Amino acid sequence: MSTLRGIVSLLLLTLNTLFWAVPLIALTLLKLITPGRPLRRRVLRWLNGVALGWVDVNLWWIRHWIRPDLRLDLPDGLSRDEWWLVLANHRSWTDIFALFLALHRRLPMPHFFVKRQLIWIPVVGLAFWALEFPMLRRLTREQRERHPHLARRDREATERMCAHARERPIAIYNFVEGTRFTPAKHAARHSPYRHLLPPRAGGIAQVLNLLGDRLSGILDVTLRYSRPEPRFWDFLCGREGAIHLSARRLTVPEWMTQGDYHQDPAYKERFHTWLNAQWQAKDAALDTP
Repeated sequence: MSTLRGIVSLLLLTLNTLFWAVPLIALTLLKLITPGRPLRRRVLRWLNGVALGWVDVNLWWIRHWIRPDLRLDLPDGLSRDEWWLVLANHRSWTDIFALFLALHRRLPMPHFFVKRQLIWIPVVGLAFWALEFPMLRRLTREQRERHPHLARRDREATERMCAHARERPIAIYNFVEGTRFTPAKHAARHSPYRHLLPPRAGGIAQVLNLLGDRLSGILDVTLRYSRPEPRFWDFLCGREGAIHLSARRLTVPEWMTQGDYHQDPAYKERFHTWLNAQWQAKDAALDTP
């Protein structure tokens, strides 16, 4: 029965994606030929409406068909009319839908930092590009040193998003570990944390530097699954078990908006100290049964 539920869930997700692909493609073509940023902003608002519609329909059938056991602990004062930075640990593709279930329509239009390879996913990759999500290469330190121009392009993509973000409230989501947690990755990165991979600071430091004066706060989200190895297929089949999602609202310290992560070593060290402290608190929270 659970496998049948998973097949139906996958079919519903596919049909919903194909339905919204029609206006997505039409509006993307319109955006390409629309002259001037003011007019393109109007088309982008329509594209945002398409993306929100896709999420609305998915959440409707997920709530009524899969009926996930999602246990929330959210702070007061969330608003769709303000700017937010959302940080989260990453365990599974299920994380994205858990975040949507918890925060959709409580926060403004979400923008994710996404891996550049995802642009090749049919429909989804086009949506990432049309909605101006920053698409990053996730380079290692050695790759950044050998190919500094690629790291510079990633920073430029973030700068463009932040510049456009000043035009309207958005929520910027970042899985700060850069990839999903697995025991193999945990060992390969020599992580100092029990349940987490080391956080990558560059992208969020740039957002906080460029957009910190607009942000109403940082939402630090911790995702904890009752099953030790969560899988998206198990979620679609309705057998994932309880998912705990808790969020802390953090203020943006004034010093974060007054430095340059990539040029100022003292600022960079201070930022790493701050982020590692948040990750230590998150790791401790994940120890709680």
